[in-house]
Amino acid sequence: MLQLLHMLDDWTKNLESGGQIDVIYTDYEKAFDKVSHRRLLNTIFSFGLPIQIVNWIRFFIHGLSSII
Repeated sequence: MLQLLHMLDDWTKNLESGGQIDVIYTDYEKAFDKVSHRRLLNTIFSFGLPIQIVNWIRFFIHGLSSII
């Protein structure tokens, strides 16, 4: 939450000084629909990422599955 507030503060300062902000929106939900979740998690784990990050991704993916 603090990172979001910090980012919004930076954007506001930039806009107030006449700057420009470019944003890229990525829809990860569709990307995860096209891949086997088990295979994706095994691949991510094989890259040597900490188990906490793999678990975060697993919870994220399962959260998306329950919404769809």
